Amino acid sequence: MSKPPATAGEGFHPHLTDTPGPPVTPLRARLHHIRADSLDGGTAQTGGMRRFAAVSGRAVGSEKLWMGQTHVAPSTSSSDHHHGESETAIHVVAGHPEFVFLDDSGDGEPEEVRLRTAPGDYVFVPPFVPHREENPDPAEEAVVVIARSTQEAIVVNLPGLYALPVDGA
Repeated sequence: MSKPPATAGEGFHPHLTDTPGPPVTPLRARLHHIRADSLDGGTAQTGGMRRFAAVSGRAVGSEKLWMGQTHVAPSTSSSDHHHGESETAIHVVAGHPEFVFLDDSGDGEPEEVRLRTAPGDYVFVPPFVPHREENPDPAEEAVVVIARSTQEAIVVNLPGLYALPVDGA
């Protein structure tokens, strides 16, 4: 015995009402498949690395998320930078990139910290924390996947790696 075809809003989520929600833009009414060979290099950049957008407001209509890849060439260091109000999650895909920042969470002088990573590792970068990526390997490119809590890639390039003042200071 075959079932009649399901209609939109019926059966899958029976607890939902037929009350109309906010208008849906065409980009937000469907799934998007972003192929590896179609990543967009026209996104915010920092010297010493190349960023490629996959998921962004411009590309797919995302409102709260940016996701893409970053490539750091062998024996290369990025410029110092931060990502504004964005929270940033990083997943190391290839290579052994190092993430450098000043830790000023203690009572003493800020101390430079170097996070040495390997494929499979994750790094979380809080909003406004100055840092840089380095790839000390002389032969292998480092590749990471990045997810940000903002619609577009916010990148604020800095003249140096320094601790930002705390609000009200």
